[in-house]
Amino acid sequence: MGYVGKILNVDLAKRKIKTETLNDVFYRKWLGGYGVGSRTLYNHMAPNEDPLGPGNILGITTGVLTGTLAPFSGSMTVVAKSPLTGYWGDARAGGFFGSELRSAGFDDIFFYGRSEKPVYLWINDGEAEIRDASDIWGKNVRETEKILKEAHNDEKVQVASIGRSGEELSSISAVMTDEGRAAARSGLGAVMGSKKLKAVAVRGTGKILVAHTDRLLEYRKRIIGLMKENPMFDRFATFGTTGGTHLSAFSGDSGVKNWGGSGKEDFPTAEKLSGENVKKYTVRKYACFGCPVGCGALQRVQSGPYACEGHRPEYETLAAFGSMCLNDNVESIIHLNHICNEYGLDTISVGGTIAFAIECYENGIITENDTEGVKLTWGNSDAMVAMTRKLAANEGFGKILFNGVKVASQKIGKGSERFAMHVCGQEIPQHDPRLLTNPYNSTCQLMYVSDATPARHTQSPGIGFASQASGMCMFSGFLTTATEEPPKLSDLVNAVTGWNLTMDDMLVIANRIVTMRQLFNIREGWKPSDFTYPDRILGKLPLKSGPLAGVTIDPDPRRREYYESLGWDPKTGRPSKAKLAELELEAP
Repeated sequence: MGYVGKILNVDLAKRKIKTETLNDVFYRKWLGGYGVGSRTLYNHMAPNEDPLGPGNILGITTGVLTGTLAPFSGSMTVVAKSPLTGYWGDARAGGFFGSELRSAGFDDIFFYGRSEKPVYLWINDGEAEIRDASDIWGKNVRETEKILKEAHNDEKVQVASIGRSGEELSSISAVMTDEGRAAARSGLGAVMGSKKLKAVAVRGTGKILVAHTDRLLEYRKRIIGLMKENPMFDRFATFGTTGGTHLSAFSGDSGVKNWGGSGKEDFPTAEKLSGENVKKYTVRKYACFGCPVGCGALQRVQSGPYACEGHRPEYETLAAFGSMCLNDNVESIIHLNHICNEYGLDTISVGGTIAFAIECYENGIITENDTEGVKLTWGNSDAMVAMTRKLAANEGFGKILFNGVKVASQKIGKGSERFAMHVCGQEIPQHDPRLLTNPYNSTCQLMYVSDATPARHTQSPGIGFASQASGMCMFSGFLTTATEEPPKLSDLVNAVTGWNLTMDDMLVIANRIVTMRQLFNIREGWKPSDFTYPDRILGKLPLKSGPLAGVTIDPDPRRREYYESLGWDPKTGRPSKAKLAELELEAP
């Protein structure tokens, strides 16, 4: 109950598909998502494979709660070795693809090898077929979805695809679904492109069997009721994640001026990025599968140079293209988000890369001769749109920026490295680890350099790993603070599966998953010094004004404590033999 028990293994080189059946013991141990993903890649992939070579394995995974009546259960997780960091890579997306895949009779798909020509995978109620994708190779994300829905004569077909940036192997490209939901981080769109896999299209009419439907409905009702007592519920339902963007710029939460500034002193017009101003462009709201909040929205800029129709930018996108670049033009950010969605790009990375380029330009490291006449000055929204288009299309100076700030700084040289804000190649999300007064930022400070996927704001120590592996959105925990304790994750999992797991059991599963991802990295040659902050983020030469004035940080003591709490060596990050035995894992 609660899982289909079938995995598709697709050999793109041999054009063969095999179905693997897994049992109850397996799912109790891994739950799904990047639990199943990390176990599969570790067991079936040779060490030191080229992330863009045929030996890398790409997985699209779901969890035991995905597609059920559990709230916030619309997740899918993409996994592979990351071309951006060279280590473990995963990225989550909401929407409807995950639930449709399970309704079609499969929990997960793993792709092996590389096709000689563009293909897509068609899945329809328990059947799967590799089909030619030559006619959609080169199409943007929205066109791809439209063509595949029409080809199968069904608007309910769900599509996960890459845009042109993924086809051309950008290390900051994403896997896209629902036209604007992005499994954005780790550069996994490039892995999909390297396999000549344009898309996966799926249609399912089956039902996911649940052990205790009445109990699950009761839990859902209680959770939603408690959430509505939280003032944040209405705020998220109205504004999505954009409600406090300008306040984050003022408080020191979001990055300002490529992390070189903070507060009103550096970005006094941040209020133009308020949730109210963004909301003006909303055409209609939408929700992912199983979501009681509905934080998504479709928007339209009616006219002018930024005219477009697309998805509302998330907080991360608003900050990355807004405060990071001192850009207060909301319409331009909606347009920039639209470009990234159409080409299939990670907006966190693209915004950070544009901010890097602006700072290089402002310091004379690059000039208009390099940028083909684009004046990359702070707050110049026209220039930002022009350069983002070049980046997305891999044209002109955009070729230099195409793979993010680490590679760009290596190509540019001239001291530009000091402006490249990343951890092991991945651009830093918009929650400043120097904001010590905020518990969430403090957690980010630790996890940006401690998790298997660096610079990730969606990872949290403890039970969060089990929650994501189960197929739940991170907001499921964020919004449930209320007057009484809501049903636990174990309650939901047990209602769906018929198991009798405790929260202690869930914590063991979480530790098994985080340790498995760590083992993958260690086998690839990882060491703790690979995940380090730039000097600017550490506060070497601290800011002189604003809410972060004078702040310096040293994450290493906390990282050692974190490793020790997991049963890993505090200096090397290697799990102990005793911990591996406890978690039923083998040493690399």
